[in-house]
Amino acid sequence: MITSFIILYLLLTLGVGFWASRRIKTSDDFTLAGKSLSTSFVGVTLFATWFGSSQIMGNPSRFVAEGFTAFFNLVLAPGLCLLVVGIFYARKLYRMNIVTVGDFFKLRYNKSLEVTSSILMVVSYPHWIAAQFVALAYLFNAIIGVPLDYGIFLGAVIVIIYTYIGGMWAVSYTDMIQSIMILLGLIILLTEVLQQAGGIGLFFEERRAEFYDLLPTAGIDSWSEFIALFLAFAVGPIPVQEIYQRVFSARNEKAARNGLFLGAFLMVTIPSIPLLIGLGGAQLYPELMDAGDGQEIIPAMVLMFTSTPVQILFYGAMISAILSTSSGAMLAPATVIGENLIKTYARGISDRRLLLYTRLSVVVVAAFSCYFAFSDIDIVGLVAASLALILVCLFAPFTFGLFWKKASVAGAWAAVITGGFVWFFCYLYETRIDATIYGFVLSCLAMVIGSLVSPDKKHPAWPSDQVKLTRNPPGPE
Repeated sequence: MITSFIILYLLLTLGVGFWASRRIKTSDDFTLAGKSLSTSFVGVTLFATWFGSSQIMGNPSRFVAEGFTAFFNLVLAPGLCLLVVGIFYARKLYRMNIVTVGDFFKLRYNKSLEVTSSILMVVSYPHWIAAQFVALAYLFNAIIGVPLDYGIFLGAVIVIIYTYIGGMWAVSYTDMIQSIMILLGLIILLTEVLQQAGGIGLFFEERRAEFYDLLPTAGIDSWSEFIALFLAFAVGPIPVQEIYQRVFSARNEKAARNGLFLGAFLMVTIPSIPLLIGLGGAQLYPELMDAGDGQEIIPAMVLMFTSTPVQILFYGAMISAILSTSSGAMLAPATVIGENLIKTYARGISDRRLLLYTRLSVVVVAAFSCYFAFSDIDIVGLVAASLALILVCLFAPFTFGLFWKKASVAGAWAAVITGGFVWFFCYLYETRIDATIYGFVLSCLAMVIGSLVSPDKKHPAWPSDQVKLTRNPPGPE
């Protein structure tokens, strides 16, 4: 019965992709959904893109073990990131009438930095997508008995089809459906756990005092890990394409900002539910924490203590979360490839051909992701490393370039090169303080020093002057 429902759900997902494809006429329709998304669509797609398997399986075990320091970094930090983007970044960038983060680097600096930033952005995604394909494979294996290798291929094919055909429209509609599935599955499972436990108060009984500390109380090692995680989840994602793909898809800047605020709210509230479920499970069945370092506590509870309808909803929610993350992560680099790499060098390319190449880029990104998923490399380590690379190389030129008029091309190059090399050196030699902290601080410092020592002779058009270039005037909310 579970297998039948899961297959039906996957077919429904593909059906939504084919239905959404009817709205794809231009490359803007494919990459930005025609710049017509409402607040609710922007917020939900932001949430669905970031809510993946780790929020259901990884975060609860860390919360049980580490307490509210884990809650601060794993739940509050991503919400804070979207809130900061909504308050400070969204309005300026939306008014620039751009499609990608690479477009910003081209307008603010030059084409060389556009290409460099785009390449760094693209190479950061396949490892993350590979991790999602592997997670899907494990679910397919557990639910319908598909071997892992075939499961990776099956998951990739499903995401490729509806992303290739429907683009941002398909991602938006499927994200909405998948978010509803996620919320229903988690609420029903939490209700089951609360009934067995006799109330939420029992979840927190006999917890040590340190469990409630938001900040680490140990030495330099714990502070290093804490700060590195905070930078990774609250600061590192600020320049990533997947956020601005949704911001630039909004029908107006008000919908973009409010969508970010809605996404921030969803990223704090809904990921808190698995934490409560995990805490209740550890209280009721402590032996489950021994399996897979506690990462399998929620799936184990579902199989052992819930009815078939609840299992269907839960597995549907899990698959939904991973599909949403995969599709958003695949569309972002494909858009960057089309807009900032192909379009930059293929002058005079028609919009129809650009649309085709952007769609083909989805397949290329998926192929590289499958390669990493099939290999024996440490995917989790590569994901962390690739995200750190964006933080130490792109955050400083992106943020200083947006808010500081003296930010120069030389300063941007200094930030990219210094941050990257310092991070790589510290990562290679396993310094006691996390490599991302060194790379981040020195990248920002290099940005300032390089801009002051070698200022631009002629400043480019300032972002606030780009209002007149807005593609569509503000429409109704």
